[in-house]
Amino acid sequence: MLHVVIMAGGRGERFWPLSRTDLPKQFLNIVGHGTMLEQTVSRLKPMVDGSRIWVVTTVDQAPAIRKLLPRIPASHILPEPVGRNTAPCIALAAYCVGREDPDGEMVVLPADHIISPKREFQKTIRASSQIAHQTGSLITIGIKPTFPATGYGYIRRGKKVAESAGYSFYRVSRFVEKPDQNRARRFLKSGLFTWNSGMFIWSVEAIVEALHQHLPGIATALQPLGKLPPGKRRAFLKRVYPELPNISIDYGIMEKDRNVLVTAASFNWNDLGSWEALANHLPEDADHNRRRGDVVSLDSTDCICFSAGPLIGLVGVSNLIVVATEDAILVCPREKAQEVKKLVQALRRKNKYQGLV
Repeated sequence: MLHVVIMAGGRGERFWPLSRTDLPKQFLNIVGHGTMLEQTVSRLKPMVDGSRIWVVTTVDQAPAIRKLLPRIPASHILPEPVGRNTAPCIALAAYCVGREDPDGEMVVLPADHIISPKREFQKTIRASSQIAHQTGSLITIGIKPTFPATGYGYIRRGKKVAESAGYSFYRVSRFVEKPDQNRARRFLKSGLFTWNSGMFIWSVEAIVEALHQHLPGIATALQPLGKLPPGKRRAFLKRVYPELPNISIDYGIMEKDRNVLVTAASFNWNDLGSWEALANHLPEDADHNRRRGDVVSLDSTDCICFSAGPLIGLVGVSNLIVVATEDAILVCPREKAQEVKKLVQALRRKNKYQGLV
């Protein structure tokens, strides 16, 4: 049985001012039809129905998710009392899935990816699930690079060890953090690297074993969830979760385990990590400006504009990101898109702006 775990607890700070604490980007319709979270669930149908979908989120966001996704059982909405990165998040889900289905397979997905076509996505998941079942491996889905990106982590593949439905599976040689431009060019030229998508497939048994081996503190702390009734989870997590380390699944397990495989996706993928990522998903005018909403430009080129109400007027500018909501405006160079998060963090430190973040 295939279970899907969607990680939907992020705050989407790089998408300020549209994304806010009480309405982060997974609840927004930025591109396509429906919210980012609804689109993630929709691309799973009919491969997985609502009874086998799980969502890890925050305590504050859980009620909104229950309302947005009524076909998912309430016991499958897993609120974290505090954020502790992806390793505790995935461990929490693994023990809860294992309580219902100890022999189950897990697919772990972020809630903010743009993926098409759905058919190719499902083919990749099915093939990966089959290999995970056959080999007991931890599988990560890589994305074939199309340009020397410096905003993504990379995975170098090693020896080919399996094949399923036309997909080749390779032993992971190493994970590489976000490289500089020169290294990214070398990675692209070599043909041996994929981007790290943050999507994983494994059996409940395999990930629990890896947790005990590499992150025994997290495993021991959360293991009682495997027998705990859903009604008692909240009090248990409130007591235990704040003491867990803040650590990613990549650093905590994937970079250390010897039984990690990677396959290259056959679908189109974009990690909607910043406003710059929208460049290929918004309509383009004759001056190569990408826009959504009420935007008028004069002698302006290569800008990304998103209006959630007010008119945006551009005159004689280029390579800017301009985002306007009813109560805030963002203007920054496109190459500084990742630094919007720093701006939000600075606003959080000032009481004057608490209502705007």
